[in-house]
Amino acid sequence: MIAVFGIDSGGLDLVVRLLILCLVVIWLALVYWTYSDARRRMTDPMLIGCATAASLFPFVGTIVYSIVRPPEYLDDVRERELEIQAAAARVDQLDGLLCPNCDSAIEKDFLRCPACLRKLKEPCVACARPLEPQWAICPYCETEVPGAIQPQPRTRRRRREEPSLADEPASLETREF
Repeated sequence: MIAVFGIDSGGLDLVVRLLILCLVVIWLALVYWTYSDARRRMTDPMLIGCATAASLFPFVGTIVYSIVRPPEYLDDVRERELEIQAAAARVDQLDGLLCPNCDSAIEKDFLRCPACLRKLKEPCVACARPLEPQWAICPYCETEVPGAIQPQPRTRRRRREEPSLADEPASLETREF
């Protein structure tokens, strides 16, 4: 048997061979770890291949990959984006839940405001679901809503002209007391 590093002692040669075997197993484990970690952090197959190829340089490639890898897992990025979308949806939902008359909190399906009792929505005759005032057709059952409030074109109100002093009768000045 050929001795590694020119070592003639059988026991010492065995220890060196076992040490080399452990280093090769650790190196292959690091190559696999780099590949699996890159798949969890990146979507581009070319980048995953480059990261794995870099880790083929024993130990140095894995260290370089661990320095330049993306900081988050793809699952964490997706979860964060979903949380942002959910928060935005909650904010949008909160904006529309005030009574237009008294600004008290109402729920989406309220027909009347609990504070001022103003009518918010009419129930559909066919399906009894609450309708928005501007709807002419029920979106749930697609029946025509009788008496739906149609949007009226806005007209400008004329300001009342204040009478000038010249137009007023001179009754105060001519009266005798």
